[in-house]
Amino acid sequence: MRRGELANLAMFLAVAEERSFTRAAAKLGTSQSALSHAMRRLEASLGLRLLTRTTRSVAPTEAGARLIETLGPALDDIDAKLSSLTELRDRPAGTVRLSCSKHAARTILWPIIDRFAVEYPEVNIELNVDAALTDIVSERFDAGVRLGERVDQDMIAVKIGPDLRMAAVASPAYLAKHGVPQTPHDLAGHHCINLRMASSGGLYAWEFEKEGRDLRVRVDGQLTFNDVDLIADAAVGGHGIAFLVEDHFTTLLEQGTLVRLLENWCDPFDGYYLYYPSRRQPSLAFRLVLDALRYR
Repeated sequence: MRRGELANLAMFLAVAEERSFTRAAAKLGTSQSALSHAMRRLEASLGLRLLTRTTRSVAPTEAGARLIETLGPALDDIDAKLSSLTELRDRPAGTVRLSCSKHAARTILWPIIDRFAVEYPEVNIELNVDAALTDIVSERFDAGVRLGERVDQDMIAVKIGPDLRMAAVASPAYLAKHGVPQTPHDLAGHHCINLRMASSGGLYAWEFEKEGRDLRVRVDGQLTFNDVDLIADAAVGGHGIAFLVEDHFTTLLEQGTLVRLLENWCDPFDGYYLYYPSRRQPSLAFRLVLDALRYR
């Protein structure tokens, strides 16, 4: 295969993944015109139509979908072999792409990466912060970060943070006016601040646990957000009871701005894990990042 054809195949995969010539061109650092010409050359050389183009989107044809199934693992293997060559350098180098939530990025990843970047200046790290459950294989990430209970069975998972606890909180002014709930069932009589889940689009059902007993509660209230910082702000403003991972409220609880509720119903649960496909051969750069993040 000629070098130009290999480049065209990489461009095709980018267009198919992004479903857009505009986004693919930006990702590859080329022009839409050059990308369009490359796709026409590739289709002409194969004698097959690989992409269906409309005014709004681009989608692979059946032939295109079969080519993607072949290309994905092949290019991953090439990437892995190229990455392995960096181990011959005097200093570790390479790029590591991670997908994670905002909370994991702030509390676990960034404090460690902040120091790691100084120690290994030639290792590039890309953090893609996304509340949705990203498919790290199709999106070509080296690894993702999720809570332990959400990691798929076919992934290698490494614990990178401590166990977590949820916390129900409200302002003193709200509690003075509406009273203090004694059990999760009492939340039915309160204004609660809901969280809209990015992964499913549904409302988060508040999860409580006490002495091995699990309880999921659907709550009602005037306010719903898809951002945890706004939920905390609304609780401080006296708009109702909020329910998030406890470290969102640490300073506010210490200051007395918020009051913790139902603490004996909030047992610890598995914290964050870094996970990656078992079939992927990790590069030296990735192994260094993994070792730095590993929870000890």
